[in-house]
Amino acid sequence: MITQILQTWADTPSDIWSKFGAGGGSIPIVSLLLGFIILFLGRRIFWLCVAAIGFAAGVELAPHLMHEPTPLLQLSIALVLGFIGALLATFLQKIAIAVAGFAAGGKLAVALAGAFAASSSGNEWIIFIIGGVVGSILLLALFDWALIFLSAVVGAHLIVSPFNLPAEGHALIFVVLVVIGVLVQAGALRRARKPVA
Repeated sequence: MITQILQTWADTPSDIWSKFGAGGGSIPIVSLLLGFIILFLGRRIFWLCVAAIGFAAGVELAPHLMHEPTPLLQLSIALVLGFIGALLATFLQKIAIAVAGFAAGGKLAVALAGAFAASSSGNEWIIFIIGGVVGSILLLALFDWALIFLSAVVGAHLIVSPFNLPAEGHALIFVVLVVIGVLVQAGALRRARKPVA
């Protein structure tokens, strides 16, 4: 498993681009850039974190809204939803916090259910809503720590999702990135809260 992951990153640059998912083109590049920014700075630039959640939701929703959307149309839908998320975060922070928590919590709940349950095809909306409600409550109650965790999850998802990796490699890299993101952001939060002598 680890050798497969290392082989993926050891390939020539042209082979690496071929390992990107069906989105192709600029979507994987935007996803990677946003992913790294959100992974390490999600709590500090909350509006971008909410915009990235909107972007990720747009990439996932586009194939469900229309049959085989072009990469440009998929990118456009993702950017529009990301822009709406950024506006929400700027002008309606409490609503934006609840919406971000709902979207990230729902996405995480569906991903966890898919990883641990053999078949959850009929229950995905129920799982998404329950996860979304829990994510909203968590983000509103424990804003800083919940935002650190959720932004690390969203950042890791945006970084890993463009690559066609084996399931074990995908999960391993995802968990490692989440842990790194949480540790980096938690360290920044501790430094910000440290009283100046």
